[in-house]
Parts: sequence; C-alpha cells; structure tokens
Amino acid sequence: MKRPAVLSVVVLAFTLLMAQAACAELTRLADHVYSYVGSNDASPGHSFAANAGIVIGKDGVLVVDTLISAKEGQRFLADLRKVTDKPIKYVVNTHTHLDHALGNCVFAKLGATVISHEADRTYLAANGAGLLQRAANYGLKPEDMAGTEIAVPTLAFSNEMLLDLGGEEVRLVRTAPSHTAGSLVVYLPAEKILFAGDILFTDFHPFLADGDFGGWIRSIDSMLAMDVDKVVPGHGPLSSKKDLRDMKEYIQVFDKKATELAAKGSDADAISAELLKTLPKRTMAEWMVSYNVKSRYLTKK
Repeated sequence: MKRPAVLSVVVLAFTLLMAQAACAELTRLADHVYSYVGSNDASPGHSFAANAGIVIGKDGVLVVDTLISAKEGQRFLADLRKVTDKPIKYVVNTHTHLDHALGNCVFAKLGATVISHEADRTYLAANGAGLLQRAANYGLKPEDMAGTEIAVPTLAFSNEMLLDLGGEEVRLVRTAPSHTAGSLVVYLPAEKILFAGDILFTDFHPFLADGDFGGWIRSIDSMLAMDVDKVVPGHGPLSSKKDLRDMKEYIQVFDKKATELAAKGSDADAISAELLKTLPKRTMAEWMVSYNVKSRYLTKK
C-alpha cells in the first residue's frame, strides 16, 4: 500500500474513533450499573456532555438523569435497550437543570415515576416552560428540542429516600443546598458507586452561578465520608474521591479569588484571566469562568 493510501486509512480510522468517543454508548460500571462518562462533545445538542446512567434490579430499571431534550432522551433510551429490556420504573433527577432533566418526558411516557428533591421539583414546575421558551439562549435549535415536553417529578423527598429494585438497594441523599437547592446524589452501597450529579464536575469548569457554596462544601464532605470507589460526575470522566477533594478546592479558590478581584474592578474578562492562573486546571468549558464571574460577582455593580 502506498504512503498516501496508508495515511488516508489512518486519518479515517482516527476520525471514526473520535466520532465513537463523542457519541459513546453506556459504559458498564458494575454488573447491573451503566453510565455515560467522559464525553468530549460538550455541544448544546449533545446535552453539554452531561452524564446519565441506569441501575438494573430484578424488578426493573432506575434511570439517573435524562439529558437535555426528547431527542437526547430517545438516544439514551436506545442505548439503555441495548443493555436491558426490563421495565423502567423510576427516573431520578439529580437536579432539574435542563441538561439533566428535559429528557424526562421520554421516560414518563413509558410509565416511569420521576423523582427529585422537593426544592428542584418546585423549580422545574415553575421554570420548565420558560426553559423551553429560552432554549435558543443556550445554543439549542428548534430541531434539537422537537417533541420535548416538561415532565415535572411526581414524587419528591426532603432528606433521604430508599428504593429497592428487587435486591438492588438505591439510596437518594440530599445533604444541603449545593449546586442547586435540591441537588442530590444516588448511592449504591453494594457496588460502592455514587452518581454525584453536578455537585461534581471533573475536568470541566463548573456552573457556579446558582450554587450555595457553604452547602456545597458540606455536601462534598458528606460524600467523602461514604464508602465509595467510583463516582460519576455530572460532567466528565469516571471519578474518585480525589476528584471530590479537587472540586472542593476549586470552589474555595474560586470564591476567595473572585471576591478579591471583583472588589478591585468590574472587567469580567480580566478577572477571569487572573482566575485561570490560580484555579485548579480544567480542560473543558473554560468559557464558564467568565459566566460565573458575571452572574455571581458583578451583577450588583
């Protein structure tokens, strides 16, 4: 084979490999647990690379988050059906931001009970219609959101909830207001797996604008106290307790430095540039730093 032909084959193989990585199927984390983890396609139409997962018990399936739209929810459902044909009993929203909860409608139509913390249930009920109307503001096209309807959780709790899928124990825990008022984690004690939702971003600059930093730190501390080996972040690759500690450091450093810089000036780009010199390194969503500065530290100026 001549060199140009060999080069073409290599380029084609690399392109196919990258396409597969961007649209990866569910990854097996344990015998009955699967998740999306580590997508590099952070485009709006691909749910900003949000993770989502499933837990399979004898009696049925529990879904953790549902992505950004009916279209994305259908993609998730198709991948789920490659793994199991059991009925989908529950959907758990780790929180109800659009990239994690607007695919609810796909699973609710199948008869799944949608669960969240009561604060985030209230949020989606009040703001869901507005989120759909403002979808273009998030870079979403009409075709991205076609068929999407708001499916508000029909079951909510305040602190903890225990679900039994038939020999598979699933614990839902909300420690304090953190990423959102009702952000929760999904804990599988037998497998030592934790779905952290957006309480944890790994290798992504996190969305901080709505967060309660004191509660966020307390929530991370409670997660660090759990018997956990694998942590699924809201965005990013499969993680560990080290990533939880890094997230805690990120929040503390960001808040301290941004507060200092915002007291001296109101140039968001300049503040962000200085923050990026100090913050723990992340390779994804660098634009989020400026957004967080503008929305959290400069809105009163």
